[in-house]
Formats: sequence, C-alpha cells, structure tokens
Amino acid sequence: MTRMTEGLDWRCGAHVVRCGQRTLVMGIVNVTPDSFSDGGMFDDAAAAVAHGEELARSGADLLDVGGESTRPGSDPVPVADEIARVVPTIAGLVAALPSTPISVDTRKGEVAAAAIAAGATIVNDVSAGADPAMFPIVAESGAGMIVMHMKGDPKTMQVDPAYDDVVGEVHGYLRERMEAAVFAGVSAASLAVDPGIGFGKNLDHNLELLREVSRLRDLGAPLVVGVSRKGFLGTLTGTADPEDRLEATAAAVAWCSAQGVDVVRVHDVAEMVRVVAVVDAIARAVG
Repeated sequence: MTRMTEGLDWRCGAHVVRCGQRTLVMGIVNVTPDSFSDGGMFDDAAAAVAHGEELARSGADLLDVGGESTRPGSDPVPVADEIARVVPTIAGLVAALPSTPISVDTRKGEVAAAAIAAGATIVNDVSAGADPAMFPIVAESGAGMIVMHMKGDPKTMQVDPAYDDVVGEVHGYLRERMEAAVFAGVSAASLAVDPGIGFGKNLDHNLELLREVSRLRDLGAPLVVGVSRKGFLGTLTGTADPEDRLEATAAAVAWCSAQGVDVVRVHDVAEMVRVVAVVDAIARAVG
C-alpha cells in the first residue's frame, strides 16, 4: 500500500498546510462564464463567496478561485478581466474564512500578484511558471505554488497529444519546473505538483498517469490531482453532462486517496469529503 509522505509541511504564506496525515480536499470556486462544468453559476463575487463558504462548511480544507477557463479549446482572458473576476472573490473569502488557505488558479503573474495582495496564499499555475514574472512573484510573497504539467496550451492541448512514456515525461517535466522555481527563489517547501489530468492527455494517458500516480511521490512535494467531472470520466461512463459524473469522480478520487495523493481538487466537496474519509480510514487508519 502506497502511503502519503508523513510530516510534509506545505508552506503557503501565512498558512502551513499539513500533508501526509489524511487526504485534503480543495474546493473549486470558478468565477468564469465559460468553465466546462459550472461556468456562469458563480461569476458574481457575492455568489462566489457564498459558494466558497458553503464548500468550507462542507469540509473543504482549501479553496481554489479561478477567473479564466482552461477547458480544452478555450481562449485566454485579458489580465484586467481576470483580476476583476478573482480579486473581489478572494478578498471576500479571506475575510469570511481567515483560517482557510485560498488559492488563485492563474497562468499570469499580474493576476497572481493582485490575488496575493487580496489575501491568496497559493498560486495554482497550470502552465508551471511559463510567465517569466510568475516565479519571482511567488518567491517574493512566500506563497505556496502548484506547478502542473500541461502539454501545449488550453486552445490546442487536446489536438492529438502524444507521448513515448507519459508517466516518465510528466515526472521529468515536473522535476524540471520545480528546479526552475527554486532557482528563481521559490522555497522548495512552498511547492506542490500536479500531473495535469486532462491537460494535453487522451484517455489512455490519463488512465496511465492515475495508475502510476504514486511514482510522482519521489519528487518530494505534496501531490495535487484534479479529476473532478473531467471528460475522460464522461468517456468511460457515457455521461455527456459533467454534472452527471458524480459517481465517476468519486471512484477516481477514492483511487487517488488510496494511492497517497495529498490533495484532491473537486467541485462536489461534501460528497468527496465522505469518500476520502472512508478511504483514509481503510488505507491509513485515520478516523
């Protein structure tokens, strides 16, 4: 049985996220009109803050606020628009939930800086620091950072992605981006990694990555995985509507938890909190 690394602290600004004792749940707060699953549902700041508060009451350990959809085929959002979407929501959540780490899901250094100024303590960057400004901003602030693997960009990433060894290539990429972040001044203790399920991967790539996800543990950083409602689950279960993928998401989350993933990023927090509670009790005697 693969176990989570015991005693691993993820340094995220004013917060220290304790990994290795149980599976943590990161709730998704999308403030976008076009996200693949819940676009437009919470694009008003008051509604988004209320939703985030509900996710926290349901057991979310962290919240991830995104103002730009990175679904396959999506176009970039102007910096000013993204800031206008995320900053009021982050400020509201920080005021309402001071003990809950708030993450900003962005590829843009300017957006990250504005979000950190509003109280975010984690930057979740699907491009793993492609913006040259990103690592210095994270380094100066002391924020935590999730570096994710993505092949290409959201506009083109699902156009016939190919790998010789998907697990090995993702592993090598994440190690390189961690090294680049540390070289730029980011503390190694502030970094977490995400294999990027659904980001430039076909069905077989996603399944192979999940099958071998424990191999990423030797990177020595908290392991974050997002499988919630994703397209490969729809392919496997014949469910076209992302909101019909609750059971499929639960199965994938349970697998991740059993394989030692530290943080699962999900839409359906209450249900996934119950899923990981059972898996943790079986796999890690947590109860």
